[in-house]
Amino acid sequence: MQDVAGPAMPRKPLFFDGLALLWGVLFGLFVAPVTTCPTRCHCIEKSGMTVVQCMSRNLEKIPSDLPRDTVVLLLASNHITHIPNHAFRELHYLQEVDLSNNEIETVDVGAFQGVSDSLLGLDLSNNRIQSVPKEAFARLRAKISLSNNPWHCECTLQEVLRELRLDPETVNEVICHTAVQEEYAGKPVIQVLDSGINFCNFHHKTTDVAMFVTMFGWFTMVIAYVIYYVRHNQEDARRHLQYLKSLPSSSQISKDFDTISTVL
Repeated sequence: MQDVAGPAMPRKPLFFDGLALLWGVLFGLFVAPVTTCPTRCHCIEKSGMTVVQCMSRNLEKIPSDLPRDTVVLLLASNHITHIPNHAFRELHYLQEVDLSNNEIETVDVGAFQGVSDSLLGLDLSNNRIQSVPKEAFARLRAKISLSNNPWHCECTLQEVLRELRLDPETVNEVICHTAVQEEYAGKPVIQVLDSGINFCNFHHKTTDVAMFVTMFGWFTMVIAYVIYYVRHNQEDARRHLQYLKSLPSSSQISKDFDTISTVL
């Protein structure tokens, strides 16, 4: 199986670099710990903002017991493979989420429901995402990094990107790992789309061809059945005619009857 993990030394978005530096300084200061905090995570509160630091903790899923007043959630460099529906539903103050350098393959349709208005930054770079549902990022206003994922370039991805506010620092690192047309594999998605390529046209053409093939197949089956039906009936008619010919005629029956009468 081909390895679809991102490069070993990815370039992080600048806005997340600054964020990590800021919270790194805060962790070094005397700050009040948050009373409830997920296991294996470290939570602090500074100036009324709760920061949850869960980086490099060998987590396999997003913690479900995050403080409701979480503003910054750092989940980078874990083994998370899936962002489920309502993963952040109760976090109404959430502004920044870093999920970079994980093993994320799937993002559910309702993954970011409940935080679309508050979220300002989302980092999903360096994961294993090939595609996402069109509605997964619906109404998100956050600046999003999707770089260094093995994207499959097709109609749905095109429609998703059209609605997103991509991080300009990493937009050219959103690469077509595969594509509906092989010639676009290995090229930046935005570069391909800016050249006038419309992946949805390929999708419609493929659908039209599939419908044509299906209709042709049904038509062929109907014709074959008609031919079979006609030939079968012809064969039955021929056998019936031969049977009728093999029956004795009425004159022959009359002669046989006279012969029998004479004998008697």
